[in-house]
Amino acid sequence: MDLVELSVERIAYSQSQNEAFVLILHELKSDLKLPIVIGAFEAQAIALEMDKNMIPPRPLTHDLFKIFAQTFKVKVNKIIIHKLTEGIFHSNMICEQNGIEHSIDARTSDAIAIALRFKAPIYTYKSILQKAGVQIPNQNYTIETTISPTLDYPEKQESPKEKNRFEHHSLQDLKRMLNDCVENEDYELAAQIRDEITKREKSL
Repeated sequence: MDLVELSVERIAYSQSQNEAFVLILHELKSDLKLPIVIGAFEAQAIALEMDKNMIPPRPLTHDLFKIFAQTFKVKVNKIIIHKLTEGIFHSNMICEQNGIEHSIDARTSDAIAIALRFKAPIYTYKSILQKAGVQIPNQNYTIETTISPTLDYPEKQESPKEKNRFEHHSLQDLKRMLNDCVENEDYELAAQIRDEITKREKSL
């Protein structure tokens, strides 16, 4: 299966969930974006690494992981987002110690926070990007930097189970709603609608 490289574009605030954010990844050779809903703790960790002007008073969990790994000569070579199941992205960290590679299962938000610290490339499979990506023209964005580095947020699941809010909408309605969300840059809702469309199309 073909791997495609992704880059972290920005973090956007969720318009419908408190303390939730949307991580926007983009494919380097196209306009396809991959929105992933993440919790505030992970958004904080990613934003701090993207903006070097934000320095936490103490190392965060992902910083501690880097210190620990470097102490024992462990490298993070790459991150692969390898599966999408019911709206949840699954990732592996490909690490190396003494010339031997190991694949470690990780939440995608954690894997990306760690990848940024190791300057490791982020990949996904073309099939996942085609299924879950949304088409958005490339634009210049600033990184969201108002996430306080001193706050301690509880960890949240990336895609909490909740009542299906789209069950009364037709597939055609959902596709129209998806386009509207992309135009309005409501990527968190767009990701939810995209997952519902994917689920329905698989059941046809």
